[in-house]
Amino acid sequence: MTNAVGIDVSKGKSTVSVLQLGGTVFKKPFDVLHSSSALNELSWFIQHLDGETRVVMECIGRYHQPILHSLHDAGICAVNPHLIKNFGNNTIRNVKSDPADSRKISRYALDNWASLRQYPTMDTT
Repeated sequence: MTNAVGIDVSKGKSTVSVLQLGGTVFKKPFDVLHSSSALNELSWFIQHLDGETRVVMECIGRYHQPILHSLHDAGICAVNPHLIKNFGNNTIRNVKSDPADSRKISRYALDNWASLRQYPTMDTT
């Protein structure tokens, strides 16, 4: 099984969605607060998905740092948000919401699976 976890990062919370190969929705978008306990639960959830999993999230200012540190051991791939911005913009509707953005990031992960690379944390840079 191939799991693409997309995370749309905001200031105090992030929206997460999980798609599988073919764009099948495995987990509808859900919000995660940037608290230690919530991020630990997210790490556990991701680590216990069956099959190969890649996590892609936007790097927005420093808002992504708590998530990046928490999920580093789960194999984070953080992608430049400019790469994601124009991805999938071939629709007439201009939908802008955290759930829609997290699904878009998951689709980006599926479409670019082979070229995703590990993003280092500030501790390893």
